[in-house]
Amino acid sequence: MKARQKWIIGGTALLLTATPSFALFGIGDIVFDPTSYASLVSQLTTLETQYNMLRNNIEHFSFKQQWQTALNTMKNANVRNMFGETNGMTIALNTNSPAASSSAWTAATVPVNGTTTTYLAGQAPGSSQLSELAMVEASDSVSPDCLTAVGQYRGARTQNATPNGSLASEQLDGGTATNSEVEQLNLLNAAEAQKMSEMQSQGVLQACLASEMAVSNMQQRNTAALDLDTAADVTQQRSANDTSAANESNTWDSYLP
Repeated sequence: MKARQKWIIGGTALLLTATPSFALFGIGDIVFDPTSYASLVSQLTTLETQYNMLRNNIEHFSFKQQWQTALNTMKNANVRNMFGETNGMTIALNTNSPAASSSAWTAATVPVNGTTTTYLAGQAPGSSQLSELAMVEASDSVSPDCLTAVGQYRGARTQNATPNGSLASEQLDGGTATNSEVEQLNLLNAAEAQKMSEMQSQGVLQACLASEMAVSNMQQRNTAALDLDTAADVTQQRSANDTSAANESNTWDSYLP
């Protein structure tokens, strides 16, 4: 093959494989590639669209009110007090006042008087009488604390109404100032802190309920134990004493039915 034919074939192959680029300002080593430029413009357009979408999502929530819920406030308790039998009960149920809770419980319950104390002094621990006294004493300890817990919770709900409402307002605000990433994170932290405070307050109430249930279970347990002991005593007395009328020789005054 002649040299001229080789040059023609080589030039044709080069033209077929070349990219659509051309020299700028007549300088051969600086080229402009329309294909690469078009791809770059497309990528920049996509990034700009994504940026605008993210910015609008961060800065502008136009329909936040659809998540709004109402803060339920607790109605203050108002206990009727006709003759002084519930002195301090209203204060105890609405405020954090251990003194009011103690006085209210004392006024509303039957006391163990001096005569009963003298009688109980001769009883042994484990007797039905001292078991009843133990239940009374446990109730006298737990119940005033429960009154205080209820009053503390009511007072805290009233006190926290303003900050809770402020947080809800900030969360539902659609302005730029409250929708930055830092502000939104702060709002989330504040919401978690409020949730923790509410959980702790309710934990006190749950502890109170558990204490009251323990006292109630004590009463049920003592009642059941007394019934079992009574059944055993009756069975023992019937086996030791003939109760038939035909063999009756004297009056039996210690029989338990």
